[in-house]
Amino acid sequence: MLLQERINLLAELGHYLRAGGDDKLDHAIVQSYQENPWFTAENSRNALNAIALEFLDPQKLQSWTAQYPIKNQDFPEKTIGLVLAGNIPLVGFYDWLCVFVSGNRARVKLSDKDKRLLPFLVNKMGEWQQESRAYTEFLGEGEKLSGFDAVIATGSNNTARYFEQYFGKYPNIIRRNRNAIAVLNGLETNEDMLALGRDIFSYFGLGCRNVSKLYVPHGYHFDALLEALHEYRELANHNKYKNNFDYNFTLYILNQMPHKNNGCLLLREDPSLQARIASVHFEYYDDLNDIDSMLSGKQDEIQCVVSKTKLRDYAVLPFGKSQEPGLGDYADGVDVMEFLTVDGGR
Repeated sequence: MLLQERINLLAELGHYLRAGGDDKLDHAIVQSYQENPWFTAENSRNALNAIALEFLDPQKLQSWTAQYPIKNQDFPEKTIGLVLAGNIPLVGFYDWLCVFVSGNRARVKLSDKDKRLLPFLVNKMGEWQQESRAYTEFLGEGEKLSGFDAVIATGSNNTARYFEQYFGKYPNIIRRNRNAIAVLNGLETNEDMLALGRDIFSYFGLGCRNVSKLYVPHGYHFDALLEALHEYRELANHNKYKNNFDYNFTLYILNQMPHKNNGCLLLREDPSLQARIASVHFEYYDDLNDIDSMLSGKQDEIQCVVSKTKLRDYAVLPFGKSQEPGLGDYADGVDVMEFLTVDGGR
């Protein structure tokens, strides 16, 4: 398949998803939920809609791919190993997309937590254009990843150490834990705080682009924020989320740890950027120079920042936009397409 043929096929997939898919897609979504209760139908649909709108628009694909020296050949050139995470639905779709559109073959190790939707979408494309099947291979359960020219692996800080040992001799991109943060100035409107709720609660807060840490000015009053975030209280009806909330709440009480509680979220003062499920950390600052100092050296821990306040060393997103990355918003700031077309992938 030539580059334009691949783009056209991806655009067709986008049209299919924007139209709502079909009964077979509905079944795959139900299967995903049955195998992983974090993957509710709503969350899977949200992920699919975001992919269709941001990643599979033909004009966006044309503009994005035009920035890279993609060889216009009709067969896969190299094999790229992909080790995908499973924290939110289709979190590995973007890496697969980069490999496919760059003209390489993806050899994919799926997460046991997210093993239905990506194979379904790839198979759907194969039904429309048989030649596309040559660009993707999914490994079986227990099958080790081998026979690749370069690798992209995503996992926790612990698994990243294993990845470095196993894949270190190959061209690689290895990702670790990251989180999003929010910087508040105390002048946010109710609409801002509701939008911040999407950054916190989307996908139950399990994504690397979910806000897990707030920076607030000294003297900040949390009442309005807690009230606004209480609009997301239906999450507490989800069994796994509720279990995490109750566990953390009990832990705080038993250990006499000061915290704030609105029934669906726990806030606790803590310098760590990473918080437990159903909780968010916060930290006070004096002024923006203080913020710059507090964030210094944390680039490797921060995926993105949401705020209405400009920062010196970080680009900021509007509240509510952390889970809407575009084609050029590379995870960890590492340009995957450059890796595939200029560096290790070539």
